[in-house]
Amino acid sequence: MDRESPKRQRVFYGWLVVAGAFAVTCVGFGCVYSFAAFVEPLAQAFGGSRGSVSLVFSLAGFLYFSIGSISGPLADRVGSRRLAVAGMLMVGLGVALAGLARTLTEVYAAYGLGVGLGVGCGYVPAMGAVQRWFVRHRGFASGLASSGIGIGALAVPPLAAALIGAFGWRDAYLILGSGAAVLGAGMALLLEDDPHRRGLGPDGDPMSARGTAAVSGASLRAAIKSKRFIGLYAACLACSFAVFVPFVHLVPYALDHGMTEAVAVWLVSAIGVGSTVGRFFLGGAADRWGRERSLAAMFAGMAVALAIWLVSTTFWPLALFAFLFGTAYGGWVALLPTVVMDYFGGRNVSGIIGALYTSVGFGTLIGPSAAGYGFDLTHSYTLPIAAGIGCNVLAAAVIAATARPAAGAAR
Repeated sequence: MDRESPKRQRVFYGWLVVAGAFAVTCVGFGCVYSFAAFVEPLAQAFGGSRGSVSLVFSLAGFLYFSIGSISGPLADRVGSRRLAVAGMLMVGLGVALAGLARTLTEVYAAYGLGVGLGVGCGYVPAMGAVQRWFVRHRGFASGLASSGIGIGALAVPPLAAALIGAFGWRDAYLILGSGAAVLGAGMALLLEDDPHRRGLGPDGDPMSARGTAAVSGASLRAAIKSKRFIGLYAACLACSFAVFVPFVHLVPYALDHGMTEAVAVWLVSAIGVGSTVGRFFLGGAADRWGRERSLAAMFAGMAVALAIWLVSTTFWPLALFAFLFGTAYGGWVALLPTVVMDYFGGRNVSGIIGALYTSVGFGTLIGPSAAGYGFDLTHSYTLPIAAGIGCNVLAAAVIAATARPAAGAAR
C-alpha cells in the first residue's frame, strides 16, 4: 500500500477508519435491534411464547459479545479488516436464512448463530482499530464510530416493520440480509489497524515517540488480572442483565398498553435517537470531564431512565424513557473502549475489549429471555424493570469504588 506523507494527505485516514467502523456497527446492530419488529410475527408463526422468542435475541447477543474474546486477539494479529468483512457477510447470511426457517429452532440457528457470530467478528475489531488512530480525540472518535449502533437502532426497526407490512416477515428478512452483506462488507474495507503504516502518529500528527503509545501497553494476561479490569467486568456484567431488555420487550409492552405496532416500533427508534446523541456528544464531552467519571454517570443514567419506564403506560412518558435510556446507553458503549485504552494502552486493546465484552455476553444471554419468561409467569414487566434499575445502580457503585483519583484519571 502506498504511503502518503502527512503534508499531502488532505483528510486524516483515521476518520475513514471511523467511517468504516460506523458502518459495521450500524449494519450489524441495526439487524440485531430490528428483532423487536419480528417478535410478534415469529410468535404467531411458530406459536412461541415471549420467553422462547426472546431467546433468539439472547443467543445472538451472547455470541456477538462473547466471540469478541476470540475476534479481538485475532484482530490484533491478523488485522481488523479481514474479520470485519467476514463478520458482515455472516450477518447478511444469517438474517437471510432466518427468512427461510421452518421452525423456531431454525431461527435460533440462522439468526442467533449468523448474526451473533457475524457481529462478534466485526464489532470488537472495528472499535479496537479506531482506538489506535486517536489520543486527544479518542472519546469523540469512538463515540462517532459507535454512533452507528444508534443510527441502526433508529433506522432499521421501522424499515423492518415496513418491509414486514409490505412483504411479510420472511421476505423482510431476505431483503435485510442482502442489504447488510453488501453495505456492511463494502464499508468494512476502509478499516486499517495502525497509523504508522501511513507514516502518521495518532490524530494525524507526524510519527514520533508519542505515536508509539498506540502500539504499547499491557499484555492481555496482565490486564485481566488487574483491579481496573475486574471492576469494569463486574460493572458491565451487572448492567448487561438489563440493558438489552428494552430492545426486545419495549414493543410488546407498548402493544399491551394499547398502542399500534407502528407507534411501538418507533419507541425503539427513540432509543436509537438517544443513543446517537449519547455517542456523538457524550464521547467528546467525556474527553474534558474525565472518561472514567462519565462512565459511572452513564450507568446511573440508565437506572433513572428505567425508573421512568417502571411507571409509564402511555406514549410520551415511554418516549421520554426511550430517549434518556438511549442517551445513557450510547454513552456507555462509546466510553467503554476508550477507558480500556486509557487503562491498558493499545498493544492488545482489541483482545482486552473482547475479554471485557464476555461480561456483556453473559448478561445478554440471561436478561432479555429472563424478562420474557418473567412476563409469561406474572403477565407483568414490573419485576424485570425493577431488577434492571438495581443492576445499573450496582454498576455505577462499582465504577465509583474502583475509579482512580481525579488527578490521575486519563483524559
